Amino acid sequence: MTDQLKQNLHSEFDNILSYCEFTFSEQTKRLFVQYFYDLLKKNEVMNLTAITDPRSVAELHLFDSLTLLSVLPPDCDLKLIDVGTGAGLPGIPLKIARPEINLCLLDATKKRLNFLDECLTKLDLPGKTQLVHARAEDAARKPELREKFDVATARAVAPLNVLAEYCLPFVKPDGYFIAMKGQAAPEIEQAEKAINLLGGDITDVFKLKLPISCAERSLILIQKINATPKSFPRKAGTPKSNPLI
Repeated sequence: MTDQLKQNLHSEFDNILSYCEFTFSEQTKRLFVQYFYDLLKKNEVMNLTAITDPRSVAELHLFDSLTLLSVLPPDCDLKLIDVGTGAGLPGIPLKIARPEINLCLLDATKKRLNFLDECLTKLDLPGKTQLVHARAEDAARKPELREKFDVATARAVAPLNVLAEYCLPFVKPDGYFIAMKGQAAPEIEQAEKAINLLGGDITDVFKLKLPISCAERSLILIQKINATPKSFPRKAGTPKSNPLI
């Protein structure tokens, strides 16, 4: 069963990556398989993902995460924080694809981070990866994290106006918060004032469709043009219960 699952993942990943504009070595593909295999096995005893069949994992987790590659800055020392990383998405697939990235995985659930630490040890990726156990609102007030990242990203965490308060405080001036969304237009309209208040400006929205399901995706590029006011983020829980509008 173990070998069969890995074979199924490898086959589905080969198929889905043929739609990708980037090419990956066989070693990189093996690392993708190893990570998602470990995720699915851990998911049998811990709630990490509702998506478990290899074909859906290939498209909705792997391919979806890798859409960010087309908009990430090419800097070899890029510092990226994945806010509310959960099962490590999109952070770990990005780190496998671009191991030179300095990655920070932030999550409020210690058990998830313990699992990710095990995965990273097994993957043995080069470069730096940091795990931070905290809520985003608390972590963004730490001097070693506040406005220290070139890119912040998040996937399936919260509405855009809430997500902006979670993520923009981590981004250094001239850096980017890249929000991963489905159909984004209604959220963008609702979030524009909040984004501007937090020091950001929406510079572009890249729309695409996943290759098999044709599900719509949007990558919202928000540049950090001003420092985030010291009053943000507000105390833990407030951005969600009382969103900026």
